[in-house]
Amino acid sequence: MTRGFPPSLPVEFHKMGSFRRPRPRFMSSPVLSDLPRFQATRQALQLSSSSAWNSVQTAVINVFKGGGLQSNELYALNENIRRLLKSELGSFITDYFQNQLLAKGLFFVEEKIKLCEGENRIEVLAEVWDHFFTETLPTLQAIFYPVQGQELTIRQISLLGFRDLVLLKVKLGDLLLLAQPKPPSSIVQMLLILQPGGTPGSGPR
Repeated sequence: MTRGFPPSLPVEFHKMGSFRRPRPRFMSSPVLSDLPRFQATRQALQLSSSSAWNSVQTAVINVFKGGGLQSNELYALNENIRRLLKSELGSFITDYFQNQLLAKGLFFVEEKIKLCEGENRIEVLAEVWDHFFTETLPTLQAIFYPVQGQELTIRQISLLGFRDLVLLKVKLGDLLLLAQPKPPSSIVQMLLILQPGGTPGSGPR
């Protein structure tokens, strides 16, 4: 006799388990068991950014020392720059280039000029400028091509750096007196581009 008793429950109902609904994960804080995974992910991202930045630094200093880029290296460097722009370092790339990489690279340039004496120094300055303007500068622009929309471009920053960290430290006035009656054409070009009253970015592009 079944009167007064509820109907038997389907077998499938017993297999469903508890009625308690799990908390939506997106509504809750990471549980303790998740912390190692989050920390590992963060460390991996930091290592990736560090590796990307190290490759950029190495390439830039090598360019200032007279080296060139290897096959497909430019593509890899551009990708690293794009990755860095999306990281915590993104807003500091231009400042770091100006205050650290450019300063360090131009120090090698300045030292090369200072090693020469007398009339030879103006000739070395002309050679250094030619290489910087035709080789180093375009390569720096290519490496940092993904960096757009800055107040000063990589080209402008680099030219200003050459003027302030190289030209103003080699006593150009004395060198021009030694180069009488006429300085090398490269020196004339350099002075036209880097003249204090002008904007380095307004020179030949």
